Amino acid sequence: MASLSLVLTLGLVAALANLAGGLLLLRRGVQRYLHAFIAFGAGFLIAVAIADMLPESFQQAGAAAPLLILAGFCGVHILEHTLIPHFHFGEETHAHEFLHAGAAYSLTFGLAAHTFFDGIAIASGFAFSGNLGWLIFAGVLLHKLPEGFTVGSVMLASGRGRSLAVGAAALLGVSTLAGVVVIRVLPALAHYGLPISAGVALYVAATDLLPEVNREHGLQYRLLFLLGVAVMLLCTRLP
Repeated sequence: MASLSLVLTLGLVAALANLAGGLLLLRRGVQRYLHAFIAFGAGFLIAVAIADMLPESFQQAGAAAPLLILAGFCGVHILEHTLIPHFHFGEETHAHEFLHAGAAYSLTFGLAAHTFFDGIAIASGFAFSGNLGWLIFAGVLLHKLPEGFTVGSVMLASGRGRSLAVGAAALLGVSTLAGVVVIRVLPALAHYGLPISAGVALYVAATDLLPEVNREHGLQYRLLFLLGVAVMLLCTRLP
């Protein structure tokens, strides 16, 4: 298992990336770069989930792995279609959908559940392999900025102020760090945390990030997605 200081530091970096995404919302002209980030991150994360997290999950959890992976996948699906009335990565422009009581807060806490399993994934990966941990960390980090940007955008669209928008992004970061701490305090849970977070990662990459890529016109976004896959596969060949 990797050192406590390393895993906590990486968890903190991932958490700060959520906050950075919320702060980016306050700057103009970042939307086109955000879409490029999502495209590359979708390719990298889906490659990590399929090529590394799933095989390691079967090795560590055995016969229970398929059900745990399915639980993670279905859990996020149910969460997004019960607590969250309208959700996509990127800038929110449908303000009317978030004016009713607590809708923006529901999305924030729903995304916090995502980010909690980001932390679970990072710590669980390092529990079994340094290479796996670094790959999961990279995959998680790549969609942290869009997460922070999205939750902050929803807060603004619902009429909340900038401080609440940045605070919501910070909450996602805290949730990420909490996931890391849980596995470090209870390392035996990594055998369950890895396959569950693999299901979550697969869902986020395939049904949250990838549709945003497909929604954008332009060959460059398709190429960035494939580049993300290729970079991840090249990383697996590094010593």
